[in-house]
Amino acid sequence: MLSQVKGLSRHFTEETLRAYLVDRSVRRDDGCLIVRGYGSRRGVYQKVAGRAWAHITAYVVFVGDFDPNLDVHHLCGVPDCIEPTHLRQVSHADNCRDRTQQPRCRNGHEREIDPASGRYRKACRVCNNEAQKRWRARQSAEVAAARAAYGRQAE
Repeated sequence: MLSQVKGLSRHFTEETLRAYLVDRSVRRDDGCLIVRGYGSRRGVYQKVAGRAWAHITAYVVFVGDFDPNLDVHHLCGVPDCIEPTHLRQVSHADNCRDRTQQPRCRNGHEREIDPASGRYRKACRVCNNEAQKRWRARQSAEVAAARAAYGRQAE
């Protein structure tokens, strides 16, 4: 069963992997079992035990009956949760369908609905406009500096 998990170190057995995951995890008040994987970022999918995803190894060890052709989905929506009751296997299409789109971009702007698909646009227009303004300001500063280096006046 463990041989079907991509990136998992070969020296683990089910018992040692179970102990390893429990040692690296902390229980939160909402019932999630949060694992501390490689790296310092929290709230993202974690890799442990080699280069294997923590939620997939937890599903194999704690739940069993793993099908490598299916995705492991978090019912709680917390990417670094390995609580066995929060994990289930679904098809890739179902996993993509369950994803929710955020009504705001990461900078807090309201996202627009794309009339062609009826879903939120991937790129925020306000953020894109601000980025273009910053880029144009940088470009004009570089041109002005280059002109000044050649002794020409800015026009």
